[in-house]
Amino acid sequence: MEFELSEEQRLMRDTTRDFAAREIAPRAAELDKLELWPGSILTQMAALGLMGVAIPTEHGGAGMDALSYALAIEEVSAACASCGVIMSVNNSLFCDPIYKFGTDRQRREVLAPAARGDKLGCFGLTEPMSGSDAQTMITTATKTGSGWVLDGAKNWITNGPYADWILVFAVTERAERVRHTAFLVERGTPGFTQNPYDHKLGIHAAHSCTVFFDKCEVPDANVVGPVGEGFKVAMASLDGGRIGIACQAIGIARAALERSVAYAKERKSFGVPIAEHQAIQFMLADMATQVDAARLLAWRAATLKDRGVRHTMESSIAKLYASEMATRVTHKAIQIHGGYGYSTEFPVERHYRDARITEIYEGTSEIQRIVIAANLLR
Repeated sequence: MEFELSEEQRLMRDTTRDFAAREIAPRAAELDKLELWPGSILTQMAALGLMGVAIPTEHGGAGMDALSYALAIEEVSAACASCGVIMSVNNSLFCDPIYKFGTDRQRREVLAPAARGDKLGCFGLTEPMSGSDAQTMITTATKTGSGWVLDGAKNWITNGPYADWILVFAVTERAERVRHTAFLVERGTPGFTQNPYDHKLGIHAAHSCTVFFDKCEVPDANVVGPVGEGFKVAMASLDGGRIGIACQAIGIARAALERSVAYAKERKSFGVPIAEHQAIQFMLADMATQVDAARLLAWRAATLKDRGVRHTMESSIAKLYASEMATRVTHKAIQIHGGYGYSTEFPVERHYRDARITEIYEGTSEIQRIVIAANLLR
């Protein structure tokens, strides 16, 4: 693996870092406190090509690689984890599967506007009673003469309240085995409705919601991939999505580490900056080591994706380690800040809350361990 970034990759990282520091970070606390959807920031991100980083330019994207995408997600997430996951969902869970499995018409009419950031996409797999176990999914799609009729519900749909399209998965066969199919459903389609956005522990500005399908008619032209092969579409999408969430976790942890280093140099106890106390030094050393280790795992998975090599296990390893690392690092950041770390006046409590979800969505830590073990024992 080559550890030296190309000039184009460095440019992506540095441009995104500068933008995030100027335009996102100053608003992050307000977005979190007031649970504000960052619409104007997303418009600016779209102008930089951040809503379709690894999608070819002919399909509306920035035409860069998966490693560039990983770099950009980390930078955005270090400034605001909510903006990071909104970006991740549109890139990894919406644009990527349509590019890989969609028809020419779907790429032209749905992918290109989403990759440009003119439209927004979301991903509908999880259900109220079906999360990690997709085989228990109850949302169905029944074939009609002209298309399909969807019935069911999906929840925790990030971007759901604002998305123009949802890539939704439904059961289309239960005979010998359960088979799923992927469908594109446009906002405003009769029978497609949504609840108000969810109120969560963290990522307050990344609104999610429950969506409902009640005799929702979808034409054959909106099927993504082969009928009955939706599970493959979903799993391939999650392989890439887990790289994005790993990098979101890395960004959160890095921000907490940087805040902790700065605070340790300023805060004094027993007549000296706390940075001079070995207990603090050891915590900072462990935090930095874990952030770097997670980044290397994420870069490995992204590099394999760029090479077109199967990266299921590597993506799961990166997501598992990075998400649990972010919880540990942000926990230590609060400890270093002491009482101030527990105060909403300092950002580390926000990083701590934002980190926790990375161990849950796009496959819990337990699911990642199952995936990793299954690949080891194959």
